[in-house]
Amino acid sequence: MSSLKKFCSSRLPQGGFGLIEVVIATAILASVLLGVSFFFQTALRMSRNTTHLVQANFLSEEGIEAVKLMRDDSWDNIANLAAGIDYYLDFDGVNFATTTTDTYIDGMFDRSFTVSDVRRDGNNDIATVGVIDPNTKKIALTVAWNSGYGTSTRTIETYITNLFNL
Repeated sequence: MSSLKKFCSSRLPQGGFGLIEVVIATAILASVLLGVSFFFQTALRMSRNTTHLVQANFLSEEGIEAVKLMRDDSWDNIANLAAGIDYYLDFDGVNFATTTTDTYIDGMFDRSFTVSDVRRDGNNDIATVGVIDPNTKKIALTVAWNSGYGTSTRTIETYITNLFNL
């Protein structure tokens, strides 16, 4: 009788085994869906950050060009700016002007620039010490924005000269 009991018990379905399969399948499906969701969320965040970086680069280039346009209008527009002060560009629809009031672009980007004196050595090369060149200024333009991970910045430095009155 014991062999008949063994045979019958091995052929009968085990109670609860189907429930365990359902729980495991649900856990695997939930893990896959969570992974796919995380992937797309990360891809969307990276795309948004890349978009902001491209916008910041364009704003930097535009800012340098605006400073050059102000220089082209009159060297005094640049020469009269105090060194080391943060200036902001204000566009009135026709021309750019400088202001010390912070102006946000699209409610997100903070664009500012500083002017520094340029010194020349005895060979007329740019140097850290020497005589101040009144016809050359160093411009450092910075664009800052909140990237979600903190504040991101892009800075461009260039020299501009008094082209039309040398």
